Amino acid sequence: MKQFKQFDIVSDNSDHYFAKSNFTIFGKKKACFTNENSRVHKKIMQEWEILKNNLPESIYVRVYEERIDLLRVVIVGDARTPYHDGLFFFDFAFPSNYPKSPPEAYYHAHGLDLNPNLSVNGMVHLNLLHTLKRKNEEKLWNPSSSTILQVLSSLQLVLNEKPYYNDPFLDIFNSFNEEASKYYNNIVFLLSCKTMLCLLRKPPRNFEDFVYEHFCCRASFILQACNAYIEGCARVGYYNNDGSHSSSSTIEEFEALMCKLYPDLKAALTKNAASIIESASPIEAVFIKFAADGLDQSHTTNNEDLRPSNLDVTEYLCIFGLVLFLISPIFLLIFMPHDKNTGCLFWLSRGMRMFPGDYCYEQLKNI
Repeated sequence: MKQFKQFDIVSDNSDHYFAKSNFTIFGKKKACFTNENSRVHKKIMQEWEILKNNLPESIYVRVYEERIDLLRVVIVGDARTPYHDGLFFFDFAFPSNYPKSPPEAYYHAHGLDLNPNLSVNGMVHLNLLHTLKRKNEEKLWNPSSSTILQVLSSLQLVLNEKPYYNDPFLDIFNSFNEEASKYYNNIVFLLSCKTMLCLLRKPPRNFEDFVYEHFCCRASFILQACNAYIEGCARVGYYNNDGSHSSSSTIEEFEALMCKLYPDLKAALTKNAASIIESASPIEAVFIKFAADGLDQSHTTNNEDLRPSNLDVTEYLCIFGLVLFLISPIFLLIFMPHDKNTGCLFWLSRGMRMFPGDYCYEQLKNI
């Protein structure tokens, strides 16, 4: 397998979300991006140099030869998070007054809601990008010192061990929400797995080889982790194939949904690995087979026996309504001021996170 550079300059930007932005009314590229002496052009070249020399290991960037205003990034989900082994793609566009204004950002969500800071419509909610409704003035974009690398680092921090708490207003209920956080991590991992399927079907341009080879190398671990989570051998995000992980109870709805998704995930990962091996040289094939070893031996779940139970939603709503009535003053004070597009996690407007099986099943049942 060829080495995939962390930073590289490419030409094809046809599937970039902002490909049609930053043009004049006559369809020409704005002069600030084509004139090498412009302040914007010089600043973007500085950004390129910073990225080229300072990217963290889990972030890969592609910039465009003919469109210096565009940028595409993939972040590899960190270990010990529900995003582990996942790939998360972002498109950026530098505005014509850069760096006075921060870059625009778009997340390739595939219609999946797997983080409070990343909307299903692709909007990215960060202080640095001035896209959070409740802004922290100290963390806002500073034209004299902020960089695109800081934005990427912030996104990496958003994909953390407990994304449920990305909304700062939930911190005051830490102990109360710890179980809800665990449930949310289950949802996140399920949707992260579905994102893997979306990427294997249609990887973003200029990252095709990276997507295929990444999932080829990580396939065995991903499937082993799925089995460990289903069987309650480890909490989501805490699986280690060295046996050092601790056991955890499994939520029935999560187990059923994971079993429903597992066959498609295994089939896609196996097909991808076979395709990579077939096109590799004999020596490369040996290493690929070693990296993907265990795919054939992965546990096969019984998809027929494990289906989401038909929950009595009416009973849940009645109980929830009673609890809501009793704590309504706190609920109104803390939760109601939030806008659902700012990344808040209140249950009523974000799919009733107290009962993650219902919400998760709605997003996964049409796989």
